[in-house]
Amino acid sequence: MTANAGHKVFISSAKMAVATFISRILGLIREQLMAHIFGASGLTDAFLVAYRLPNMLRDLFAEGAFSSAFVPIFTEVNQKDSKGSHSLFWSMCILLGLVTGGLSLALVIFARPVVVFVAPTFTENPEIFQVTVLLTQIMAPFLFLVSLAALGMGALNTQKIFFVPALAPACFNLVSILCMLGVPALMAAHGYNPIYSLGFGVMFGGIAQLGLQIPMVLKRIPFVGPLKLWGPNPKRIVSRLGIGTIGIAAAQINILINTILATGTVVGAVSWLTYAFRLFQFPVGMIGVSIAGSNLVHFSDAWKKGERQEAVNFLQTSYNLLLVTLIPATVIMLALSEPIIHLVFMRGKFGMGDVQSTALAFRFYLLGLPFYGIYKVFAPTFYTLDRPSVAVGFSVVSIAANILFSLLAVPHYGFSVLALGTGVAMFLNVLFQGIYLKRHLNFSWTFFFRPLVWKSILGGLAAYFVLNHFESCYTHQQSLVYRTAILGILALVGVIIFTVTLLLFGETSAIKTLWHSRRSQKNILPKA
Repeated sequence: MTANAGHKVFISSAKMAVATFISRILGLIREQLMAHIFGASGLTDAFLVAYRLPNMLRDLFAEGAFSSAFVPIFTEVNQKDSKGSHSLFWSMCILLGLVTGGLSLALVIFARPVVVFVAPTFTENPEIFQVTVLLTQIMAPFLFLVSLAALGMGALNTQKIFFVPALAPACFNLVSILCMLGVPALMAAHGYNPIYSLGFGVMFGGIAQLGLQIPMVLKRIPFVGPLKLWGPNPKRIVSRLGIGTIGIAAAQINILINTILATGTVVGAVSWLTYAFRLFQFPVGMIGVSIAGSNLVHFSDAWKKGERQEAVNFLQTSYNLLLVTLIPATVIMLALSEPIIHLVFMRGKFGMGDVQSTALAFRFYLLGLPFYGIYKVFAPTFYTLDRPSVAVGFSVVSIAANILFSLLAVPHYGFSVLALGTGVAMFLNVLFQGIYLKRHLNFSWTFFFRPLVWKSILGGLAAYFVLNHFESCYTHQQSLVYRTAILGILALVGVIIFTVTLLLFGETSAIKTLWHSRRSQKNILPKA
């Protein structure tokens, strides 16, 4: 690993991590407010099912296949002709807007049959069913808004602008919070269910997320005409997107089956799984997505320039950084899962039974956390390598395994195994990806199993056993300040044990690298 590769990955990852941290904190506050005001009920299940519908398509047109297909080609064009890359961006902006706008309109028109298909048991409760349909129609434009926001983020990242695009989701969360605080009373005053305030929060939040990026996009990527909406490069992106659609479709089938199975278990199951997954997404977003976004830009840039070894160095750096941060995060949250859920959500209509059910799902999700992070780094590289169909094939196989696992296990073990199934699928996916990348990039098995990895696992186990023993120090009867302090101290103890273990095994370089990357944030934020 060269010092240059390490420095670039750390700096850009730090920028994205800081912005993502702000967004995730606001997202956590949003979830706390939702739990406090609405709890875990049939109405929250209705909102979450309705929100999941545009999110299914969002995976394709935002964070999923589209971004992975767009960034490498945009990078390649930008290296040759900046004006050509500007023209490509605006061409894709129009195409993406037309497609997602049409899909949003279709979701408004066909909301009723779509809800019947996604949550058939909701038809047994006319009130819940009608609420779900109307929420689906309210939130349908979110697909159009967030897709264009993701396109802008990908283009700005390619130009080494990370902080502001990564901060855009924070605007979404902030607007959602404001709607949750102010709109319910307005809804009730006009005879509407306050749950609709969540839907308006999503729609207006999408407007804010896109709006934050528009000034910088216009400044950095000026409009260049005439546009070729169906030129060679747009065709290449769409062809890659077509391959990626197969994998996304398989993933959405998996989500659909999980939703049907969850709605068919107990009332509140969708909410418990969602609350647990949102909290689980905190480390995934702050660490995994930040490092993966940085890696995609730098790996693509080096690979397109023909600097193959430098590209592998970027991938190695990202992989190492992921594990040395995600392993301690996993074990700390695993050992303190119920106290974390209790501290974050236990208030208002969210009771102790909800805490225990959510914590159970949270633990199962956490077992797959390191694999989620690795997947976020590995998957986009296949598009840079012009091997998107390979990644899609791996995804389809792993998702099929998850579907089979869920269908067999849920009737016997309940809703919580749906969380475990996602981790199993992600493990299989990164296993297949890792084996293929080893052969294609011609590196040895030591890429995956460096001494730092084994030492990190040992450090994580040591932290887990200590924290598991002292977890009882957190008591529900104490004040909020006391519980927060205890949980913070326990988490800090876990970090110290993990760090000391690495130092005892001689990994001072890894600790220094992380420390210097953290210090470097002070210098990089103004440049964003």
